[in-house]
Amino acid sequence: MSQDYQAVVVGAGPAGLAAGLAFAHFGVRAAVVGPLSNPNDGRTAALFQGSIEFLRRIGAWDAIKDSSEPLKAIRLIDATGGLLRAPEVTFWAHEIGLDAFGYNIPTGGLTVALEAVAAGKLTRIKSAGVASIAIEPDHARIVTGEGQTLTAALVAGADGRNSLAREAAGIDTERWVYPQAAVVATFAHSRDHHGISTELHRRSGPLTVVPMPGRASSLVWVETPEEAARLAQLSETDFNQALKAHVGGILGTMRAFSPRRVFPLSGQTAAVLGRNRVGLIGESGHIIPPIGAQGLNLSLRDGATLAELAADAVAAGKDPGAPDVLDTYEARRRRDVSARVWTIDLMNRSLLSEYLPIHWARGAGLLALKTVGPLRHLVMREGMTPSFATPRLMHP
Repeated sequence: MSQDYQAVVVGAGPAGLAAGLAFAHFGVRAAVVGPLSNPNDGRTAALFQGSIEFLRRIGAWDAIKDSSEPLKAIRLIDATGGLLRAPEVTFWAHEIGLDAFGYNIPTGGLTVALEAVAAGKLTRIKSAGVASIAIEPDHARIVTGEGQTLTAALVAGADGRNSLAREAAGIDTERWVYPQAAVVATFAHSRDHHGISTELHRRSGPLTVVPMPGRASSLVWVETPEEAARLAQLSETDFNQALKAHVGGILGTMRAFSPRRVFPLSGQTAAVLGRNRVGLIGESGHIIPPIGAQGLNLSLRDGATLAELAADAVAAGKDPGAPDVLDTYEARRRRDVSARVWTIDLMNRSLLSEYLPIHWARGAGLLALKTVGPLRHLVMREGMTPSFATPRLMHP
């Protein structure tokens, strides 16, 4: 059985589902292909205001907002132990006229909300996966693992780091590996977090605690792979003590830790984000460490931008998968992606470096962010959603 679409999204994680709903919002005939995600995924994602507006516009925000926590401030603490300690810096959303920079959202709940909205707005093909993608002159042919054939003018590849869509389009990647791994968990605590996300800059990598509803927070703790593996195997009591040695008493007594998971840190970028009827979204196009809450925000901007360009092409009676559409997509997204990849890589490597002047430079930068008001405000605004790369669905 064959079905024809203007766009098919390969991959049904949050980025893929959101992209599919963006296509539907603009009236593009679209399908999303992929398995159901785990609704009990214990991870969270910090989404900034542009991403929240996107979820609102595609109809998913109301279902997830009550289980999300506003991020009212972001606190950076130098915990490198150097002789010259950089000043603590706290960015407050009210400084730039906002109630919150965004919200910390449960990943499992977000996927459930997006699936619920997708059921009434686009074709959702629940499949174990895509078996093959063939690029032909005027369309792409997608065959699912169950043997169903789909054709589309445009393929949105949201199928992760080992993307079949990217391979079908003949797009190369650059990959690199960090000598680090992240321990991820959630926990409860006795003191109120007051909506403040705290990031400790340490020599082995950042340790970040992000507010969740009530007196609870999510944790991303970056260490060497060996230390991360050791921490994951500790008893809850011993893990609690190890974490307390870093965060002190800022959250009071900590308890009720979720099962800890370890994720090796790596990076990857695609040579181009669009070619041969394929536009890459999310980790199929770029992978960055979980630092600075940029990953999913970047992926949502990908999907919103690709849908916008495809819709404009359809409205003009043009081919949404044509080379000029994908060239425009590459041009619009490359600066944003490169800036985020470069900034996160620089921040992370500066912590790992033994070169003292690099630590002085990082400290001077934090001092400037603490004391220079216009710079603070610029960094806050551009850090959420860059002014040069804001798709229409993310405009207030």
